[in-house]
Amino acid sequence: MIEIKDISLATNNQVEKSYSKLNSLEHRKRFAQFFTPFQLASLMADWLFGNQTIQTVLEPAFGLGVFSRALLNKKSDLSIKGFDIDEKIFAVAKEIFNDTPNVDLHLKDYMFNDWDNKYDGIICNPPYFKFHDYDNKTILNEIENRLKIKLNGFTNLYTLFLLKSIYQLKPNGRLAYIIPSEFLNSDYGKLVKSALKQNKVLRHIVVFDFEENVFDDALTTACILLCSNDKHSQKVKFSTIKKIDDLELIKSYISNYPLNNIDDSTFDINELQPEVKWRKYYQEQNGIRYKNLIPFSSVAKVVRGIATGANEYFTFSKSKAKQYGIDEKYLLPCICKAVDVKDNFFTTDNFHSLVNSDRQTFLLNAIGSKDENVLRYLELGEKSGIDKKYLTACRTPWYSLENRPPSPIWVSVFNRSGLKFIRNEANISNLTTFHCVYPVQNSLFDNLNVDVLFAYLLTDVAREIFEDNRREYGNGLQKFEPNDLNKAMMLDLTLLSKKTENKIIELYKKYRDTALNKSPDDSFLTEINNILKNKYC
Repeated sequence: MIEIKDISLATNNQVEKSYSKLNSLEHRKRFAQFFTPFQLASLMADWLFGNQTIQTVLEPAFGLGVFSRALLNKKSDLSIKGFDIDEKIFAVAKEIFNDTPNVDLHLKDYMFNDWDNKYDGIICNPPYFKFHDYDNKTILNEIENRLKIKLNGFTNLYTLFLLKSIYQLKPNGRLAYIIPSEFLNSDYGKLVKSALKQNKVLRHIVVFDFEENVFDDALTTACILLCSNDKHSQKVKFSTIKKIDDLELIKSYISNYPLNNIDDSTFDINELQPEVKWRKYYQEQNGIRYKNLIPFSSVAKVVRGIATGANEYFTFSKSKAKQYGIDEKYLLPCICKAVDVKDNFFTTDNFHSLVNSDRQTFLLNAIGSKDENVLRYLELGEKSGIDKKYLTACRTPWYSLENRPPSPIWVSVFNRSGLKFIRNEANISNLTTFHCVYPVQNSLFDNLNVDVLFAYLLTDVAREIFEDNRREYGNGLQKFEPNDLNKAMMLDLTLLSKKTENKIIELYKKYRDTALNKSPDDSFLTEINNILKNKYC
């Protein structure tokens, strides 16, 4: 049992550490129990105390009450209400706050309770789940019916907590939330950002640098949202924190509000554009250093790779095909894992090498087959329930493949060192480990050489501009969804003279030769990069 003799002295994370030793990581992940550092909890509590008349406080995802401990350490007579759904952590919290009668704890789901009450302060580290890991539809319906707003089906639970809490703020009430910052730059975040803009309570977004995890075992970036239901300001400040010491800047903002200096990181709330990635408000954009930019979608269309819904069943190696007697004519050549592609050029020889190494390099392509072995394998799939899986159940027949012709260019989904583009010279298909890049033919780019496009994609200039549209996760991990790339900008290569274009192709072919000889000479790419910089900077 975790005991605290004086709640006002619990000014660190010792109770969270003790709880973590007694309860498995599996259990904590199941209930999204990633604990807030006390230093951050104390900072967020300071924001709430900016409401001079604060009496009632709500902690919607109570956990072990780190926020309540920070609050009571500064003002012991607050009336606090907390909610949690995990019986284990609830029992521990009840024990910790056993001698604190002004803390009222409820073993209930916050999303479906307490709608009629309003509070002077609301403070929270809400649960972070992927949309498919909780009852997304029921909770979305609850929020949409109560708040009369329409949300994206992929909206994350933590933002639903936020929207409900904003609704429950009293006049002059303060709110402090620490949440993953991905909604600032994601598609589902547009409607959430619209709601934040519409209710005019947002005052400050503190974004933590993505190379520093606030939570020890949560692979995610974090941000703190500070909101106030007052009439003092219509300005929103963005701050980026690279280390804990930088929190002194946030303390200064909190103590001076609403008398804050206007600077380049402060915007009128009406200036904020919900439909764009809000990274533009707190990070320098690489694209602004270049002229003559056009949307990448005017040159190429990016779509995800083939999703089978059951990779272990649908993918084949040479030996597996032999084991089940599946003829090669019923197998589609395919790259199944990113690790199988080492370089920027994937050739027929590379593919044959993978086949001979017995890697997974084929997909079952059984439409219209009357082959006995194929039919037997399909029957095995049905006996194993493959036909009832989420994706396969939506297809007719269940074993049909998505229509994804081989694309001439692939691009990595995740990366830590910048986007990786691959020239698919083997002309084979790919699973979702890569996105497909299909150059488009239109009046603007009819004559654009695919080699010129790919040479551009290999340059630092291209990657810099694409990075303006990246999604960030913990430990330096970046992700690009297809639309992140489609909506990104690029240099207008049609402005290149024929002479310059030919020079780029010449350098590109020299680089390709060195890459295929396993000794890539990056000086050729540097030269292409410099040509582009000289023309477009």
